[in-house]
Amino acid sequence: MKFTRIRNMKLPRSYYNLLSFIGTAIAGVSFFMIGYLFIVGFFFAESNSYLGLFTYIIIPTFFVIGLLLIPLGMIIDNKRRKKAKKDYIQRGWPVIDLNVSKNRNAIVIFSIGTIFFLFLTGLGSYEAFHYTESVKFCGTLCHEVMKPEYVAYQNSPHAKVSCSECHVGSGASWYMRSKLSGLRQVYAVITDDFQRPIKTPLENLRPAQETCEQCHWPQKFYSRQLRHEKHYLTDSSNTEWNISLQMKIGPENSAYGLAEGIHWHINPDVKIEYIPEQSDRIKIPWVKYTNKATGEVTIYNENSKPLKEELMTEASQREMDCMDCHNRPSHHYFTPSEFIDQAMITNDIAKDLPYIKRLTMDLFSTKYTSTDTAMLTIENYISNYYKDEYPEVYKTRKGEIEKSILSIKKQFNMNIFPEMGVSWDNYSDHIGHKTYDGCFRCHDDNHVSESGKTISKDCNLCHTIVLQGAKGNESYAALNNFLEFKHPENIDEMWKEGNCAECHRNLY
Repeated sequence: MKFTRIRNMKLPRSYYNLLSFIGTAIAGVSFFMIGYLFIVGFFFAESNSYLGLFTYIIIPTFFVIGLLLIPLGMIIDNKRRKKAKKDYIQRGWPVIDLNVSKNRNAIVIFSIGTIFFLFLTGLGSYEAFHYTESVKFCGTLCHEVMKPEYVAYQNSPHAKVSCSECHVGSGASWYMRSKLSGLRQVYAVITDDFQRPIKTPLENLRPAQETCEQCHWPQKFYSRQLRHEKHYLTDSSNTEWNISLQMKIGPENSAYGLAEGIHWHINPDVKIEYIPEQSDRIKIPWVKYTNKATGEVTIYNENSKPLKEELMTEASQREMDCMDCHNRPSHHYFTPSEFIDQAMITNDIAKDLPYIKRLTMDLFSTKYTSTDTAMLTIENYISNYYKDEYPEVYKTRKGEIEKSILSIKKQFNMNIFPEMGVSWDNYSDHIGHKTYDGCFRCHDDNHVSESGKTISKDCNLCHTIVLQGAKGNESYAALNNFLEFKHPENIDEMWKEGNCAECHRNLY
């Protein structure tokens, strides 16, 4: 009896039109495709990043379009029939007579369909939200554009922190703002209308107080820490040079809080504002210091190149926060000197191969047009050098040479991306002062106030050296004392006369 009723169940006459049939077909096919892809994604966790895009965004869009076409076709068909009957005016609300079977059928189907649709919409929206917030979505969907940032992120201290936690943060307003901004970026990728490399710093990022400080509490910075570094010189024996620094990231004792040390800059009782010369914030000619507790205000202008009046009136002051120093917290590209030193420390590059450090530095003194060209050049350059200059070394240590070549290629692929024009040279890191001006953007003895105060360049403000020298011949500082910096190369006092970056930036 029930099967007979189902078989005889009729839909409203207006449903039987081409547009509603097309909508039904689109919705039906989309529904089964969503189910199929959902099952694929469930059982194959390492599926392609585009699978989620189709499962939760693209195909559901077609599903909704198909569902909308069904009532649209019915409305158009009703109007066509009324027009054919010359029934142009409909007075009052439409009458739904539940004694008419086709009306009952329509209501039952509409009710069940609506409940089912709302369930799928809720599930799909939830999954779409999580997918668009995932690292896979951010890092691999626009592969060419995001590859450098994604690779650098995977090798950063924040590799376990999702992209959205830093770039979006919590709350619906910033989520919507980021997705609206993302639409413009998607259009730029589709039309191939984007810069190579991507310009930084990004504008209108969420304040660091609402992202970084959710984990890194300003009130919980610790006292000073030791930092040990190994470097290798470019002589024939790749001399190991060690240096240990006591970093004054906080006060001498943690009980003093942010009263002194590097992180004094974000002390709640202190406000530091500045005006950069350009949007990259590399040159800072004007700095304003405000002591909130006493009301003291001091303005520093760059002595040799003060801020121009027209720029002063047009520019907006930026209040210093975490990102003004930690500007590459998850997307840092190491310099050749840094990543080659790291590989030599772990012996991925044989540190006793003659001149291996100099060879690798020579390889990165020029820019490459493509990754393939770089890979071929690296292999040929090092192999041919040892074949020609050290044939005995090449013969007896060929395996170590090949292993070193593979490591150099690996480090290249982690830090340099020719197709996007990305390398260490494109993105200055404001932490430190060796390869980039960093701290010396302000701390250069050249920013002077009207009263004659300067922003000091004294190295010991931020760190003291407790050990330095070639391996086996290091100098040590006595307890609570420090050493004067000694340059590994004999350059006399030249290191005092300018910024480190003036030489180190041009070594590659």
